[in-house]
Formats: sequence, C-alpha cells, structure tokens
Amino acid sequence: MQKLSWVEEELSALKAEGRYVPIRTIESAQGSWVTIGGKKVLNMCSNNYLGFANHPETKKAAIEAIEEYGVGAGAVRSIAGTDEIHAKLEEKIAEFKHMEAALVYQGGLLANVGTIPALVGKDDVIFSEELNHASIIDGTRLSSAKRIVYKHLSVEDLEKQIRENRSSFKKAIVITDGVFSMDGDIAPLPEITEVAEKNDVMVYVDDAHGEGVLGDHGRGIVNYFHLEDRVDIEMGTFSKALGSMGGFVAGSSDLIDLLKQKSRPFLFSSALNPADAAAVLKAIEILENDDSLIKKLWHNSDLLKKSLSDIGYNTGHSKTPITPVIIGDEKKTVDLSKRLYDEKDVFASPIVYPTVPKGTARIRLMPSAVHTEQDIKIAVDAFADLGKKLHII
Repeated sequence: MQKLSWVEEELSALKAEGRYVPIRTIESAQGSWVTIGGKKVLNMCSNNYLGFANHPETKKAAIEAIEEYGVGAGAVRSIAGTDEIHAKLEEKIAEFKHMEAALVYQGGLLANVGTIPALVGKDDVIFSEELNHASIIDGTRLSSAKRIVYKHLSVEDLEKQIRENRSSFKKAIVITDGVFSMDGDIAPLPEITEVAEKNDVMVYVDDAHGEGVLGDHGRGIVNYFHLEDRVDIEMGTFSKALGSMGGFVAGSSDLIDLLKQKSRPFLFSSALNPADAAAVLKAIEILENDDSLIKKLWHNSDLLKKSLSDIGYNTGHSKTPITPVIIGDEKKTVDLSKRLYDEKDVFASPIVYPTVPKGTARIRLMPSAVHTEQDIKIAVDAFADLGKKLHII
C-alpha cells in the first residue's frame, strides 16, 4: 500500500547505513552456550550475569509458585492482583537494599515510566544524566517536568545546572543510571548526592546493571557507596543479574505508599506473574547467603578485558563486567558480529546508532559467572583472528 511505502524505505536506509541489526531466536535456556538455528553458539551478549535465568533453585521456586498461585496474578495490584508472593518479595527487597519499603513492577522500563511521573510534574525540574537509559528519558517526557541534561559523569556541570535553574521550579530531582549499560562506567553517586542535598534536590538512581554486581553480596551501587540513608529512590530490574522478569523501586514508606496511589503501571496493568516473583525472591536469598557467583563474574570480567586489550582492542573505560569492544565504524561492527556468529560460533550482537552515538559502534560483551575460562579464551581467539582479517587490530 502506498501509504506504508515509507516503512520499506526506512528499512532499506537502515540496511544501507549498516544499522539494521538481525534479531536471533534462541532455542534453549539461557547459559554460557545457547542453541540458535540448530547450532550451539557461545553466548557473549546476555545480561544473565550470575546464571540465575537457568539456575536449578530459581527454576524450582518458580515451579512451586505456579503450583501454589497459578500462572498469572489475574488483576492489577490495586484491585485483586496483589498476591502474598508480591508482598514477600517487596519486604525482601527493602531488607536487601536497606531501605524502608519497596514496590514491584512488571518490568524495569515500567518502574521508570511509572515512578518518575508520580514524583514530578509540569511545575518541577529533572536534572538528567546525558547517557541515561531510554526508560528514564521516556519517564521524564511523560512527567511533563522540565528536563535539563547535564554532561556525562560531570558533577561540576550538574552543580552549574542546579545553581542556574533550581530556584525556578517547585520540586527538583536528579536522575542517573548507576552503571551505564553501553560503557560500563559508574556514576559518581557520592558527589551527586552531596550536590543534591545542598540544593534541596531529590536523588533517583537506576541501578539495573548494578544489582547482583556491585556492593555487599550484590546489593547494588547505593550500598557500594554506603548511601542508603541519602539516596531517595533506588530503582532496579529483575531481568539482568537476578535472572527473571520485573522491576522495583525502593525508598521511604511514605514514598512507596504514594506510588501505590499514583503510579500508572501499578494501577492499570496486571501484576507481575507469581513465578517471576518467586524466582527473584529465591535469587536474592541465594545472594544473601553466598557471593561466590559474584566473585566468579568479576574474575571472568577481568580476564576478558585484559585479554582483549592485550591483542589491541579498545574496551573503553568500563569499571564493571560490561565490556564494550568499540569498533567505531558501523558497517564493520555489524560485519564483525556476523562473522563471529557464522565462522566462529560466537554470539555477540552489534550495537549501533541510535543506541550509541554515531562513530562509537561496538560489540558489547557480557561475561557471566557461568562462563568458564575456556569459554573466555574461545571468544578472545575469535576476536583476534577476525580482528586481523578485518583490519580492526
């Protein structure tokens, strides 16, 4: 149809620019190796940091929850969808995070787009980190608050923006990723908190990639910097290190109570499935009792980064297991990813504009606790061979 001809044109443009990314279908459980298209490939791009997506104890907990509560909650939380397992999970999150209370959402994206508009509105201002996740940007837009962007990791620019603009608005909040998902660097949260406190500005941190990775037994970036009594809102997700699905925010009891009255995903979308909640609950219990998986994750991360750097790759300035292999050229990045898959059985997806700025295309590698040292060697050897053939290194 003529009125939809623009769709084909846009797809053709994406392919011509080297920004069309194929989406592969996994035919097995998440793990260090997965099956795609009938062949076994080394999985180097999953967020399953600790292996909980296919851990025997989390699977058992999910199955038992289905037997007890069924497969769905059956309603929104505010009507008839709050199961006992949701309440238990929220109590556990608050305890784990050293916060007063927590609220569970159906996903990390929904946690941000549901919480931010409930906190600020058209008379208020959001000071937003330059490289914040898309869900923070979407939540900001939905809030109708004024959005002022400060430079990446620059507390100086944040302070300047607050000084010049804070007095013009009723409420103010600074929102930042804790760990930046494309580069693996960490927000200077102590300094951000100090500036915010001096200027009557709330602090909101999205710690999706810090959960299960940073802090005591994986409690996240707020615990890592010992800021539990100073950060107002901590948001996180269950779909990465915790291996399941869903998201949460944690903060004061009054704040969580207010979100239950105002947050649209809580009020208008059916609750998180019981099995997902039970799996997360079990994952947190495992972390509380044993941090060996976190130690293995960091060991594999350090090994991967050093090995890639030693053969000449640019892995940026990551301070977490996130390992960006920065190529720059988008077509070459997509080609490298394709050849890794086709020729080396290494599954490592390309990341190009608009997910990252133009000229910084990369393959983001995500080592996990379930990778072996041999797995890491296979990946590095593949990058070494193809990097030379493509004149990248």
